[in-house]
Amino acid sequence: MQNKRVLVTGGAGFLGYHLAQQLPKRGIATLACNDIAPFFKEEYPDDAILAQIDVRDADGMYRLIKDNRIDTIIHCAAALPLWPRQEIMSTNISGLRNTLEQARRCGVERFVFISSTAVYGVPEKHPIVETDPLVGVGAYGESKIAGEQVCAEFREQGMCVPVIRPKTFVGTARLGVFQILYDWVDAGKRIPIIGNGENLYQLLEVTDLIDAICLAVTAPPEVANDIFNVGAQHFDRVKVDVGALCDFAGNGARPLPTPAPLVKGALAVFEFMKISPLYKWVYGTADKDSYVSTEKIETKLGWKSRYSNQDALIESHRWYLEHKEELLREGKTGITHRVGWDQGILKLFKRFL
Repeated sequence: MQNKRVLVTGGAGFLGYHLAQQLPKRGIATLACNDIAPFFKEEYPDDAILAQIDVRDADGMYRLIKDNRIDTIIHCAAALPLWPRQEIMSTNISGLRNTLEQARRCGVERFVFISSTAVYGVPEKHPIVETDPLVGVGAYGESKIAGEQVCAEFREQGMCVPVIRPKTFVGTARLGVFQILYDWVDAGKRIPIIGNGENLYQLLEVTDLIDAICLAVTAPPEVANDIFNVGAQHFDRVKVDVGALCDFAGNGARPLPTPAPLVKGALAVFEFMKISPLYKWVYGTADKDSYVSTEKIETKLGWKSRYSNQDALIESHRWYLEHKEELLREGKTGITHRVGWDQGILKLFKRFL
């Protein structure tokens, strides 16, 4: 990463925040971040260039890239599954295309696109490999598939556009749906698991994801210009990984298997009534196996994970405990990964578990 001039789109988000912390330590010359949301400047390096610019803004993105002589873009900007469908499709497809077009105009050397393993839908076959069929579930999954097709267009025109497909990633400062888990564990509650918890569900620690991104930035273009799955190399059954988190808490919290059809039906009703923050992709896949092969990125880029599922959950939970009082004072809720979600009707169930 030595002397790279890097732009991180979606820089105010969870992954963007962690990239802003890590990239200067890896020797980059310039760090620029943009986001539609405002930045908390005290969280970023003093010399970071922070710009509140929408990725759909052609002139704004062109000036940001050109004026700062950016040579590498890491595209994390995305509208998340809880956003309105129109906003998801516009940001995740049109915003990506616009950023790629401005990058090409400015002669950017490498453009790393952060996609998602949501592009695979809910396959029966595991582990999932990069050549398996793409089946979008919901607007978010559909938008990521379309985004990858946009990347393929620019790759065919000569740009180096590595695509990273990460599993659900956690780490310090990750809230969202995981804040609900950590809150219940901290309270010593029984933790409902959809189904019997015997399924394998792979996660990813954010620093392992950043390692993969940096390899995609620095590897020779003929190697990096490809699509790569990324996920923890060590993971267990859901009830074992959640059980390890409960054991760490040491306060009586424990996994509680539940009948999947009944719970999914109830959550679907709650989602329709807008009284639960859990959306179909979360609860609909929670009792299914979900893990990818990382053989390709291991072989081609030399990547390997440092954290297991259990390591990642425990470290993230430890951060939550250290910052819980501050988070409670602030009382912020929203629909991104960096704020807590309003638990809605789930708070009622928490009282009885």
